[in-house]
Amino acid sequence: MQYRQDRAGHKLSILGYGCMRFARRGGGIDLDKAEQELLAAIGAGVNYLDTAYIYPGSEAAVGEILARNSLRDKVFLATKLPQYLVRSAADLDRYFAEQCRRLRTDHIDFYLMHMLTDIAAWHKLEALGVREWIAAKKAAGQIGAIGFSFHGGTAMFLQLLEAYPWDFCQIQYNYLDENSQAGRAGLEAAAARGLPVIIMEPLRGGKLVNMLPRAARELFAAAPHGWSPAEWALRWLWDQPGVTCVLSGMNSLAMVRENCRIAADARPGALSADDQALLQRVRAAIERDVKAPCTGCGYCMPCPQGVDIPQTFRCYNEMAIENPGAGRREYWQVVALRKDTAFADKCIGCGKCESHCPQHLPIRALLKEADKALRPPHYRLAGAVARRYLFGRAAK
Repeated sequence: MQYRQDRAGHKLSILGYGCMRFARRGGGIDLDKAEQELLAAIGAGVNYLDTAYIYPGSEAAVGEILARNSLRDKVFLATKLPQYLVRSAADLDRYFAEQCRRLRTDHIDFYLMHMLTDIAAWHKLEALGVREWIAAKKAAGQIGAIGFSFHGGTAMFLQLLEAYPWDFCQIQYNYLDENSQAGRAGLEAAAARGLPVIIMEPLRGGKLVNMLPRAARELFAAAPHGWSPAEWALRWLWDQPGVTCVLSGMNSLAMVRENCRIAADARPGALSADDQALLQRVRAAIERDVKAPCTGCGYCMPCPQGVDIPQTFRCYNEMAIENPGAGRREYWQVVALRKDTAFADKCIGCGKCESHCPQHLPIRALLKEADKALRPPHYRLAGAVARRYLFGRAAK
């Protein structure tokens, strides 16, 4: 494992464990599986663990795994204040105390304002006394470093950088988002200020591995290195010295071992001009085919009407990337044959999903497009018949 140092002198592993995507079983996190994978990563040198208040069950799982293996002091623990839920000064202490209880700790090494996407949200927190609250928590040793996670445009990111003397920041960044979100310009601006930059969504929620169009897969397969699509994406990030730590939502031992292998070998400036040109061609192939650039993060959920937004977009993209039949078959399996329907036509246009989407997608419009493509008339008829047979009543 390689390490990059923050300005306080902490040596952070260049590979961090993103704890949002732990495998689930029976409605909750599969704790035994998560423990096995997390211990393997820590054993390989990973020392930065990232979770958040709103990741279902994640903080409690991380806390239990660290406690029963006596590993709390062996890692840097990062979690996030749900600033969008904060309504009063008392909420700051309430959420922080709850997070410490879940994580079984008396201090958070790296604490973030979660999804701080505009300057107005920060000003709201300032009005509630967040500056003074942070200072008190730091003085008491309850918070080590303070930062923010960001989904938004470059201009707003630069404003936020100037709004407070942050210790670090976290951005969505990958070769597909080089010029969107905070982008390369944001990364370099943060690095110029000496801020450690933590990277989330390095694989776009797996889309840069599992949902690549055929043309992109063929480009990677023909390249001389023999790297997987995931390895290309990770090496592109670690090629940049401004990147401090890359979070990966690892949920298999094979993934842990593979990512740790790459993290032990990748060096800044190692990619050649030919390598960079290949990634530009891959990006062009992806952008040509993807219909809904959704990362599957789930922030849009739950939908008040029960629409499964991430699965709908995943299947819609599969139609474009593979073929229409493949996407429709997948939609049939994961959405159409549920007892409680999750069809996109249940959307009433309330807009709640769009207000929470880190990608700022026009979800309502995309759902209409997706439903029309995924359920042409003959699929609707067949689905209604199948549901009547399975559930003993006509589908609504």
